[in-house]
Amino acid sequence: MKNFTTVLKIAPAFLLASTMIHAQTQDSTTKEKKIEEVVLIGYGKQKKSDVTGSITSVSAKDFNGGATSAGQLIQGKTPGVQITNNSGAPGSGTAIRIRGTASLNGNNSPLIVIDGVPQDFVGVNGASDPLSLINPNDIETFDILKDASATAIYGNRATNGVILITTKKGSAGRFKVNFSTVASISSKMGNVDVLDADEFRNFVNTYASNAYKAKLGTANTNWQDLIYQDAWGTDNNVAFSGGIKNLPYRLSVGYNEQNGIVRTNSFKRTSVGLNLNPKFFDNHLSVNVSAKGTFTDNRFADAGVIKSATYFDPTQSVYSGNSNYGGYYEWLLNGGLNVNANANPLASLMAIHDVSSVTRGLGNVQLDYKFHFLPELHFNVNAGYDYTKSDGQKTIDAQYKSGFNDKGSSNSYSMEKKNKLLETYFNYVKNISAISTGVDITAGYSYQDFKTVIPGTINYKGNAPTQISNDFESQNTLISFYGRAIFTIADRYIISGSLRRDGSSRFFNGTRDNLWGNFPGVSVAWKLNEESFIKNISTISTLKLRAGWGKTGQQELPGLDGNRPNNYPAYAAYNPSSPGANYQFGNEYYFMYRPNIYNPNLTWETTTTKNLGIDYGFMNNRILGSIDVFQKDTKNLLVVSPIAAGDLSNQNLLNVGNMKNKGIEGSITVIPVKNERTTWELNFNATHYKPEITKLLERADATFNIPIGGIEGGSGNTIQAHAVGYAPNAFWVYQQVYDTNGKPVDGAYVDRNGDGKIDTFDKYYYKSTTPDAILGFSTKLSVKDWDFGLSARAILGNYVYNNAASNSSLQSASTNEYLQNVHATAPVYQFAVPQYFSDLYVENASFLRLDNVNIGYNFGEIFTKGSNLKVYAMAQNVFVITKYSGIDPEVFGGIDNGYYQMPRIYSLGFNFQF
Repeated sequence: MKNFTTVLKIAPAFLLASTMIHAQTQDSTTKEKKIEEVVLIGYGKQKKSDVTGSITSVSAKDFNGGATSAGQLIQGKTPGVQITNNSGAPGSGTAIRIRGTASLNGNNSPLIVIDGVPQDFVGVNGASDPLSLINPNDIETFDILKDASATAIYGNRATNGVILITTKKGSAGRFKVNFSTVASISSKMGNVDVLDADEFRNFVNTYASNAYKAKLGTANTNWQDLIYQDAWGTDNNVAFSGGIKNLPYRLSVGYNEQNGIVRTNSFKRTSVGLNLNPKFFDNHLSVNVSAKGTFTDNRFADAGVIKSATYFDPTQSVYSGNSNYGGYYEWLLNGGLNVNANANPLASLMAIHDVSSVTRGLGNVQLDYKFHFLPELHFNVNAGYDYTKSDGQKTIDAQYKSGFNDKGSSNSYSMEKKNKLLETYFNYVKNISAISTGVDITAGYSYQDFKTVIPGTINYKGNAPTQISNDFESQNTLISFYGRAIFTIADRYIISGSLRRDGSSRFFNGTRDNLWGNFPGVSVAWKLNEESFIKNISTISTLKLRAGWGKTGQQELPGLDGNRPNNYPAYAAYNPSSPGANYQFGNEYYFMYRPNIYNPNLTWETTTTKNLGIDYGFMNNRILGSIDVFQKDTKNLLVVSPIAAGDLSNQNLLNVGNMKNKGIEGSITVIPVKNERTTWELNFNATHYKPEITKLLERADATFNIPIGGIEGGSGNTIQAHAVGYAPNAFWVYQQVYDTNGKPVDGAYVDRNGDGKIDTFDKYYYKSTTPDAILGFSTKLSVKDWDFGLSARAILGNYVYNNAASNSSLQSASTNEYLQNVHATAPVYQFAVPQYFSDLYVENASFLRLDNVNIGYNFGEIFTKGSNLKVYAMAQNVFVITKYSGIDPEVFGGIDNGYYQMPRIYSLGFNFQF
């Protein structure tokens, strides 16, 4: 299956993913069929017009083209949802945030539910993003639950919102084949602004000592150009669908291969998907069988190669002229390699072979039985299993600097995850005409178990093995009871209430004190357009007011190390000591057992959300949208915090703080033209929110903070902090002093507390990674057989710390017996030594990015009756407008140094159906 390279792609523009409910309305002159969309609300579905919570649905017809990860399909498409690419590496995936952050050390990603199976938050060794293991071409809809009144039904993991993903299914009817193929070419956006060879020679000759001047070479090497390449990619999918008697089916196979713009980097994914949806017993029993398998191969570029290419001496040639170190030039010290110097970036790419293979199988069987004696009552059973196995190996060739002072090295790693799910619920839906009230009641039970096994890692230097980690096995279980009631009165007033009671093994401390949490939610809606005083106003199609309140939980804790989940933070336990920390008895070394850090008082982090919203539509919904205002209050923040001396460590996971987050979001869709030949649609959305930490430690003084955000340069330096009264991840810096010409003064900072000296107490909190506004825009234009579309995003008030610039100074070029390049600002600022903590390097990185432009032509039935051929061209990441001095202003985490930039991609695709 891994060698399958010629399969073809599913038509990405299937019909609307959501079920449609038909109702007929008739006025005095015409009879019109009204089609009303249905959205998923978790353990059920509801007419969109009756939804009381803040829920947004995005279907396949509105997806971004060219996406290689599920998150990219809806990037910029919906208010309140910020999707940032983890990096430009293929398969790296995205980071998704709904209405900002609600936690400091807990997980801030939304809960992802695929075909009814909640996904694990913990990542997979050897995979940059678990969602990259899902073929985006198999996805039909996203239903995004944003406020707590909507998400409370998922309780324990719903603080950051819930995204319900539904994959494409078959339908009864004739046999259909859909396939498409896309070929793409990717190129870099630019280079970090460092000195070229001549500028660097002048810089060294001006500021360095004679000993370093003598080390200058005669070459003119652009190392960044050498590590990058124009990379090709292909995405091919084929799907077979139809119905065999009473068995609708859909079988899909896909192959995606993307080469990275950094040489040697690649990503390959083969996927198989099967959906079966039969009905039995006079349609009283509905069966949905979903099975998805993916096989992913990755080759990762060396993590430090981009920084090495940025700083390696541009006056040196790539090759040394001899066979030492594979023939590559390296900095020497006393006849041997200088271990402090940057590695030759091309040597690193050739020396390091870092590969992984990940196999994933995700499947579930869902049975929905409508009782014969009481058809309003349904019983639903959902059993699912998610299995992931990853294997990887990183080898370093002994000839190159990366393998210096040994015989090369090699270490293998693997990981196995087994997640099980069993959910059952009853659902009763009844329209009581006598009192004009519709009743929708749900009650259920959920069991989900997560198990992770990571064998210990052994590093080989030559043939000598050294164990560098112990075997790891961990498990956690969630047990839940939930219920929801929805009352629709006179088709005007909707009242919804839900309650979930969750038990998490992560809070087990030997007793059941903090094991359980209760998460309620309530919301109401008023359909004003159904009232007599508005119903006859022809220009108003939809007008609905919504209000909601809910409480959700957080039990996703900071990992122990990498992708190792922290499943026993409240329970006293002992583990073997780490390799290298053995105790000697005679000539033998023994592992000892040592106590783990734990907190028996640990409990749920909880967030209470209030939401007010309005949904509107005018002129037969040619203009429609929504506006929401919200406030989130988080208590018992789970924070890795400093603690008093005398415990097992100087820090522990504690419930020590509170945070609030207020915001507003809105969207509008306008269809200015709609006729038989032409349809033009415009979409715009905007989001603003402002988080603030309101409490940390009880006895902390006014200067207390929790430093975070490690940076390159020095040892253990951080540039951000959590502090009361400020946004999370605020930059904690000194205020730079400037001369009369506006030039920053070397090492001069404002004495903000006026005590006559500059020290840590003069630092202040300047901006953060929280933007002031997030904007999204898209448009689609169809003229007969032609269609055109584009989508763009803007992030305003986005600040980034330019670590590439802060790590450069007059001293930086010549140190430790080697030369390294410097940022273009070094000769301008003329700082003697790096000034890491100056606010000079916290830059406004607001931007406007044109994400996608596409044009296509539909040839229609050029082969056989019922067939269709579409050809389209597409450009992604077309341009970015920003004042930020780095390459890309959109850096997740807000610290830019060695960031793998987003590529610019041009694609040509064919879509065929028969």
